[in-house]
Amino acid sequence: MLKSAVRQGSETGTERQHAKGKLTVRERLDLLFDEGSFCEVEPLRRHRATGFGLEDNRPHTDGVVTGWGTVHGRTVFAFAHDFRIFGGALGEAHAQKIHKIMDMALQAGAPLVSLNDGAGARIQEGVSALAGYGGIFERNVRASGVIPQISVMLGPCAGGAAYSPALTDFVFMVRETSQMFITGPDVVETVTGEKVSQNGLGGADVHAEVSGVAHFAYDDEHTCLAEVRYLLSLLPANNRETPPAVRSTDPADRRGDALLELVPSHGNRPYDMRKVIEEIVDDGEHMEVHERWAGSVLCTLARLDGNVVGIVANQPQSLAGVLDIRSSSKAARFVQLCDAFNIPLVTLVDVPGFLPGVDQEHGGIIRHGAKLLYAYCNATVPRVQVILRKAYGGAYIVMDSRSIGADLSYAWPTNEIAVMGAEGAANVVFRRQIAAADDPEAVRQELVKEYATELMHPYYAAERGLVDDVIDPALTRQTLIRALDMLRAKHAPLPVRKHGNPPT
Repeated sequence: MLKSAVRQGSETGTERQHAKGKLTVRERLDLLFDEGSFCEVEPLRRHRATGFGLEDNRPHTDGVVTGWGTVHGRTVFAFAHDFRIFGGALGEAHAQKIHKIMDMALQAGAPLVSLNDGAGARIQEGVSALAGYGGIFERNVRASGVIPQISVMLGPCAGGAAYSPALTDFVFMVRETSQMFITGPDVVETVTGEKVSQNGLGGADVHAEVSGVAHFAYDDEHTCLAEVRYLLSLLPANNRETPPAVRSTDPADRRGDALLELVPSHGNRPYDMRKVIEEIVDDGEHMEVHERWAGSVLCTLARLDGNVVGIVANQPQSLAGVLDIRSSSKAARFVQLCDAFNIPLVTLVDVPGFLPGVDQEHGGIIRHGAKLLYAYCNATVPRVQVILRKAYGGAYIVMDSRSIGADLSYAWPTNEIAVMGAEGAANVVFRRQIAAADDPEAVRQELVKEYATELMHPYYAAERGLVDDVIDPALTRQTLIRALDMLRAKHAPLPVRKHGNPPT
């Protein structure tokens, strides 16, 4: 009878959850884990606080359900707030349960998923609640790069409740029902006079498009949790393992003749890099991270011949594929994630350079661009670069060129690798000659052609060993699969050190 009562929870609280379009904690766990696999830890735990009305209100679980189960047959740990109990607010016992399950996940070397639907620190327990958050943050950092950590935002999470997700590898949000902010709308209005709704301040679309805090945003909890399960199928259990491989039904030697039509040969014409990726990877399936934020770079997880890869690619449809502050930070963190969890990197390059402008320079484009440079230089996983069209200036170097440690670099026959485009280069190099000519425009056009012919032809970089081969675009998929198969046993140890000091 007691066990039944623990699992059922408050009927009134359940009705309120459903009225808001939200599931209960048990319903969420049932969607996350394989059927019947969840094993709960400390279901009878209760707080021991007294005063402020808590002595007569001591429900079991103390507002958080913790335990482990399987997702696609692999062990995964989780903690899930129960908004029906104290609004999911964190107290001492609540925090201790989370600490325990986080420690268990780290010791077992298995992923940790948090289902967040809590109102922050439990005010009635004062500093004990705040200390509980500190213990969570410390464990988030200790587990970083060791086990995958996934945060799923399923309700309003403010203050300390928002910081733990920010420390994890991935953040999922649900539109209309989940929010994240440090100070809520009432405080914002009191301090600044600005009036804003909860969703306007920290809703899923805000964090998926504007702030970049959320990696994924979905319309409902069922879809969201299904996507969490899919992401887990692409990640290893820990940093000592490789991602799970599957048997692919997509032939490794399949030609990609459609690529010849998808990518225009003229460097100034845009195209959708997502279609290129879909043509290359197994069955056209991939899971894009930060799909709606910093769109000039794509970061996505996919499979090649059944093996997981991380793909970083310029997106010519957005800002012509330039690197800017946001896209540099986005790609840098993705590269670090892939390197931490033994996911090989494929970099598809079509980049005209870094985005110029006063805002970019004052915003620290040097510092943010250095993040991506640092991440690639520090990565020891297999790294293969493919240059589709243009690769200009420092952005070419940063996009995992051979000079910063890419294992292999391939180029399509349409590639142009140079300090800058032929037009700009000719204007700089031959400025005086053009100015002194009787017909400056005719001379300029002739010199542009000469520069492009001499220094930007497709085989210039290959002749100097900066590109390993110039390949038929239709053979890109099989070329990548063969290269990554050869590199699978790669071992590239880093220098002995406590840790590096990357740009922030």
